Amino acid sequence: MADLSNKKVAILTEEGFEQVELTSPKEALEAAGATVHIISPKSGKIKAWDKTDWGIEIDVDKELSSASPDDYDALMLPGGVLNPDKLRQNKDAVAFASAFLDEGKPLAAICHGPQLLIETGMLQGRRITSYPSLQTDLKNAGADWVDEEVVTDNGLVTSRTPDDLPAFNKKMIEEIAEGVHA
Repeated sequence: MADLSNKKVAILTEEGFEQVELTSPKEALEAAGATVHIISPKSGKIKAWDKTDWGIEIDVDKELSSASPDDYDALMLPGGVLNPDKLRQNKDAVAFASAFLDEGKPLAAICHGPQLLIETGMLQGRRITSYPSLQTDLKNAGADWVDEEVVTDNGLVTSRTPDDLPAFNKKMIEEIAEGVHA
């Protein structure tokens, strides 16, 4: 596994993220040595969704209003239905994610996470996957949507569901280790 001990990774999320889609990538990133910050429009604690009901609460490390993309080497977006729907309506969240795409920094999004990326207007011609229900939205945003376990397009890593987490985590760590893509 790649060594990410010199890397800082932001996980941008709102309430209603799918629990395992945050906890599994976070654990994988930390196991690889990365410093990981949970960033949210809210302060304090936010609640996970765990399959069919509310799950754990996690601490927010930094409020979005005081977070800068310049402080991070990569961005990870967990899924869940509620989380990305809230984030895509937040202009600061859209701007935060846009900065990573614009600068070619690694960005990993799973399940419904890519929904936020639609709002960036930066998916034209990008090869991407997601939870199947988002494929029309992503295609309409100009993305080349495919049904594959994990897809990488110039530092953008996407996967479909929690079943894809092992492949997603591995590819996300590889891309973060490689760094910025021109």
